[in-house]
Amino acid sequence: MAGNSIGQLFRLTTFGESHGIALGCIIDGVPPGLLLNEVDLQKDLDRRRPGFSFYTSKRCEYDKIKILSGVFNGVTTGTSIGLIIKNNDYRSEDYINIKNIFRPGHADYTYKKKYGIYDYRGGGRSSARETTMRVSAGAIAKKYLKEKLNIKIYGCITQIGHIKCKIKNLTAAEKNPFFCPDPNKINKLHNFLKTIKKEGDSIGAKITIIVKNIPIGIGEPVFDRLDADLAHAIMSINAVKGIEIGDGFNAINLKGSQTRDELTNNGFKTNHAGGVLGGISNGQYIILNIAIKATTSIQKPIKTLNYDGNETIITTKGRHDCCAGIRAVPIAEAMTAIVLMDHYLRYRGQCFDVINNT
Repeated sequence: MAGNSIGQLFRLTTFGESHGIALGCIIDGVPPGLLLNEVDLQKDLDRRRPGFSFYTSKRCEYDKIKILSGVFNGVTTGTSIGLIIKNNDYRSEDYINIKNIFRPGHADYTYKKKYGIYDYRGGGRSSARETTMRVSAGAIAKKYLKEKLNIKIYGCITQIGHIKCKIKNLTAAEKNPFFCPDPNKINKLHNFLKTIKKEGDSIGAKITIIVKNIPIGIGEPVFDRLDADLAHAIMSINAVKGIEIGDGFNAINLKGSQTRDELTNNGFKTNHAGGVLGGISNGQYIILNIAIKATTSIQKPIKTLNYDGNETIITTKGRHDCCAGIRAVPIAEAMTAIVLMDHYLRYRGQCFDVINNT
């Protein structure tokens, strides 16, 4: 299986399955001299882990991270960092009755057709549980970017189903179970998801990522544009079906006179571009909007096929999120940080001593 790595200088390779013994990763390219321990990584893992609220999967994994290599006396050495998390609360018996049935909306069908074999236990390698290692690597990237460049990455939910949430307070997003930046919408979200959960259904969401204090010049045209690599990374997250940068699809409705960003001696007056011009950061906030589809592991029955090609009915039981977008917030932050870290190291390697008088 190819495609288990992302990044060039800051490079992450992950391994492991949902119901396997453990999940792990190797991170190459972390500069030496960064103070680092398990506590630095655990905070974001706790934000992502299942079982932390009424609205997420009840699988009770504590996701305790263990650093295996690349850190000596609490400081990164510049060598490969190895990380591992053991799986504890997996219940493979939940999948016995459907082990030879394709779950609509999942990777069962395509994995079986491609490889001829499929780990039915929780989705195996295709499970979002793999993202624990992305969040771990992202925590390292976020720490480095903040300490060295004061780059700050914020993620929040700006829509669940039909309920839209304005970005009124990014700090407030960390103080409620929805990562919602609009305190006035908390009760509405609670009642809405409570109804969705009672119906045995699920719902989609929109995540917004805002990156502040990004320096000018990050990004590698032509094929490794910053926006292209961000799109690649974000689209690799389970359940993501779309990404917008800046105006996104709203640009369809705008004239050129409306979508361009006027540049003055005091900087840009607007940010329709979302912080990226020609694939290179322009110093403004990077703004991403991400569409997360509803999980299809729900109790409502649906027609499908079994491995023999016979039609059948499937009802998915077990422990699943009624809104996958909630736990995807720290994952989206992590993937953004991984891309920015990789591109910053590339910038540092080629252009760090460029003198610009403009």
